[in-house]
Amino acid sequence: MGKRIKKLKKIRIHREGTDTLVWSFVIIAAIALILWRYVDTIIPFWAFVVIFGSVYAVVLNFFRCPIRYNSEEDTEKLVVAPADGKIVVIEEVEENVYFHEKRLMISIFMSLFNVHANWFPVDGKVKYVHHQNGNYHKAWLPKASEENEHADIIITTPEGVDILCRQIAGAVARRIVTYAKEGEECFIDEHLGFIKFGSRVDVYLPIDSEVCVKMGQSTTGDLTTIAKLK
Repeated sequence: MGKRIKKLKKIRIHREGTDTLVWSFVIIAAIALILWRYVDTIIPFWAFVVIFGSVYAVVLNFFRCPIRYNSEEDTEKLVVAPADGKIVVIEEVEENVYFHEKRLMISIFMSLFNVHANWFPVDGKVKYVHHQNGNYHKAWLPKASEENEHADIIITTPEGVDILCRQIAGAVARRIVTYAKEGEECFIDEHLGFIKFGSRVDVYLPIDSEVCVKMGQSTTGDLTTIAKLK
């Protein structure tokens, strides 16, 4: 697959949030100016600034887009977390849409306070991409994996193992963005996509994969090793 180029870590604002952040700032600044100039008491101004400034800070944190580089020199058979968040599922399931066999599913739930950029969990080649409309159940519920709006990305590793990565919309999330394209090579360290506001990512692995995380563990996208393929 070739050696991945290492660079310095950087943090930027994700392009998916540029319009939201710019227009939100303009509106907040305009209302704050009106309160400052045309209201006799200063209390409404400061109340507005504190409340909406805090909300804006949360949204700004949400749209951070860290540029990360995994420290492992050899990523063969390595499966990394595709998202920041918390491990909410580690279990064997019947995957009857693509593989029609038992698979090991590891799920990561992302809260509003997590970065919502998604990374490729393995090196390989994108075999299949599909977006499925659906419901908006709370992302941590078991039925969310199949019934919620989601995007499926199947990646074939250099060893010929197929991995399914599923981006899932939650009760608040209303937009899934997938950058993966069928036929393209993909690597750990590259962005797979983005999900706006509260969501989940499932990874379906071969049943004999070695699990490297535990329930409730926090994950850092692209950096936390969640499993190793046999």
